[in-house]
Amino acid sequence: MPSLRFSRFVLPFLLALWVFVPAQAQTRAQTQEPAKPASQCQMIAQALPGVIFARFNGPAADLAQAEADGTVAITYIGHSTFFIETPAGIRIATDYNGWYKPPALPTVVTMNKAHSSHYTRVPDPGIEHVLHGWRDDGGPADHDVVAGDAYIRNVPTDIRSWGGVMEANGNSIFIFEIAGLCIGHLGHLHHELTEKQYAEIGRLDVLMVPVDGGLTMGAESMSRVVERLRSALILPMHRRGPPIDHFLSMFEEGFDITFADTARVEVSVRSLPRRPTILVLKGV
Repeated sequence: MPSLRFSRFVLPFLLALWVFVPAQAQTRAQTQEPAKPASQCQMIAQALPGVIFARFNGPAADLAQAEADGTVAITYIGHSTFFIETPAGIRIATDYNGWYKPPALPTVVTMNKAHSSHYTRVPDPGIEHVLHGWRDDGGPADHDVVAGDAYIRNVPTDIRSWGGVMEANGNSIFIFEIAGLCIGHLGHLHHELTEKQYAEIGRLDVLMVPVDGGLTMGAESMSRVVERLRSALILPMHRRGPPIDHFLSMFEEGFDITFADTARVEVSVRSLPRRPTILVLKGV
């Protein structure tokens, strides 16, 4: 797949962004609503519908991705926990359960509640932001958190209870917008996504996807989600049961597959692969 060149789209997008964001802030100020950060991942996806995002090239892309000089480090810790380090030193642990210890105390942790291996009720009190992917009253979690150079938001999804009944809003897909990158963690996803959820997610450059083959979703259903999101870099996680080869076999066309000899990868907008690539980090 050739690299994405979208310079003819960038200027109209930037102009729309310049008009949209102040107008949005003014409207909220008039209604005395707290302003939420604008999601780059959503707005670019809405401005360029149907585009398959891969690596960005060209001076116009450089202008649109002014923060792209930064590099984000992602380390696989275990199960569904990744440790994300931003250029400004913010540390994020996903699906944090307290068992899999990151190398340093996180600034932010995200959690989901499908199983106890995805959350803890007693996080370290030194963690600044503890973000649950659910609400105890059953409503949808709603996070819009700025921590240093990271903007973190969520898209609620449902979970399947032990009896097989679907429980609304029990999981969240967390999205981390850092250094021009849109990084998504599917959590303990139990169903294929709706059009509304795809729209709320927007563009994802890096996707963390469970590949257990049944505890979350079957490999075929999960592969359809991955195909639709069409991220440049896909990081498998939550491998239980069938060998990972069963999941990987569904992506022989149109995807590159690489096995890393380390649990860590460093990524920036400029280093994103030209073709969608599934990178299996050490330990998965």
